[in-house]
Amino acid sequence: MPYVLGIDIGGTTTTAAVSRLGNAGWLAPEVVRLGVRSTTVPSVLHVSGDGALTVGEPVQLDAGRVARGFVRRIGDDVPQIVGGEPCTPQALTAVLAMWVVERVLAHEGEPAEQVVISHPAAWGTYRRELLHRALWEIGLANVTLLPEPVVAAESHAARGWRGRTFGVYSLGGSDYEASVVRWAEGIGFRLLGSAGAIEPFGGADVDEALVGHVRSRLDRDLREMFTSGPQARIALFGLRRECRRVKEELTTATEADVVLSTSRGHVRVPVTRAELDELVRPALELSVETLAQVIHSCGLRRRELDGVLLVGGAARMPLVAELLRAALPGPVGVAADPQTTAAEGGALAAVQVVSPPSTRRQDPMWIPEQRAIEASNHEPPPPVQEGMDAGPPPRPPVEITPLRLRPTQRLFGLVGGQA
Repeated sequence: MPYVLGIDIGGTTTTAAVSRLGNAGWLAPEVVRLGVRSTTVPSVLHVSGDGALTVGEPVQLDAGRVARGFVRRIGDDVPQIVGGEPCTPQALTAVLAMWVVERVLAHEGEPAEQVVISHPAAWGTYRRELLHRALWEIGLANVTLLPEPVVAAESHAARGWRGRTFGVYSLGGSDYEASVVRWAEGIGFRLLGSAGAIEPFGGADVDEALVGHVRSRLDRDLREMFTSGPQARIALFGLRRECRRVKEELTTATEADVVLSTSRGHVRVPVTRAELDELVRPALELSVETLAQVIHSCGLRRRELDGVLLVGGAARMPLVAELLRAALPGPVGVAADPQTTAAEGGALAAVQVVSPPSTRRQDPMWIPEQRAIEASNHEPPPPVQEGMDAGPPPRPPVEITPLRLRPTQRLFGLVGGQA
């Protein structure tokens, strides 16, 4: 059955969704299960000693062979060293995108008609062209790149949200962006403006705040378990993972226990939602103020918004919606799983790309992208020029060895070390 694919490669997790062509037209997007038991997979690449590449957190902690956080580094000409090899951020992102495409291909039995990958709202032509070229070089030609707020608005509109102008509050695992989008008849949603947090802030920072809170509740002997000894690193990794679980549990519960395995047996540290809110309230209040500033910079008044749409796993925290409702008029829209909103919106946007020319939207933001995609089926994208909007800062030249990739049937092996 023909299908299109939407991919959202975030700073910490990656999600995907497909829309299939049925007898009555394109069906609603369906989230793809990328992990063994989850719809998400960590945005992490690991190179083993024999050169095999896996996606997800490795079983053995080896920082020198792990790449993470590469999507947000696209545009930076300093490579990441993975397994002793320098790799550009866009090449690593392309590898992860290809892994998702191959994963879906194995399930669907045929290639996607079109792929849409979301990207941060702040990206300009320079970063988009870097990623386009990396995708083309790895073999992904039928890809369109669209801003995350645009595809998020597509997803919410498909769920019945009505309005023309929306604020988009995106809080992912490692970063935050505030944006404003507006609907124009015959064009679709367009990005009016965006801004990131003054200081980097995301769900991982919430986890770290909770880690510090839990450690402060332990006696000195237990605190030393995370700072000294050969097992300190593993113990801290386990504590972070447990705090992440509790943070997610507190989105619906008012109290949860952080459970630690120690030489004394299992130790439980109770945490309430009120305690977590107190830890993160200052940062969240600043993020809401950032959205208010973006609204003002777009020449709009707060009351002109038809609502605020939430994107990203960390946006599930009840305090986020509470602060937005207090600061801005209008409803706050959040999906059952805001972590997959961008991927689902990407699939909906991909449907627009493959629609007949008579019904395809004529969005000025889409036209350059679409022409590049159509040309890429025959020739590579044009060379990236550093004069195109905000390129990388001046630095001494860096010699980068291309990432050597194995054939796809051998390249993409295990997810998190599991078959």
